[in-house]
Amino acid sequence: MIKQDIVNAVAERTGLTKIKSEMAVESLLEAMKQALKRGQRIELRGFGVFYVRPRKRGVGRNPKTGEVVPIPEGKTIRFKLGKELRA
Repeated sequence: MIKQDIVNAVAERTGLTKIKSEMAVESLLEAMKQALKRGQRIELRGFGVFYVRPRKRGVGRNPKTGEVVPIPEGKTIRFKLGKELRA
């Protein structure tokens, strides 16, 4: 499923135009992006939880040359399934 499929589903279920449905989906995704950038947790009951975790620095290797490449510290986004999706 791609974003356009979600827009079409919202338009069908709500009776909104596709333009308004696309604006709603874009607004939701933008709000989620901004919350994750701030390090906030997003909990969608019955669906799951998105959260930001720190990532340790480490060492990787270039598969072609075998050269050691340092990997810097950073952040990563994790998702934990809600109970309803697990069932």
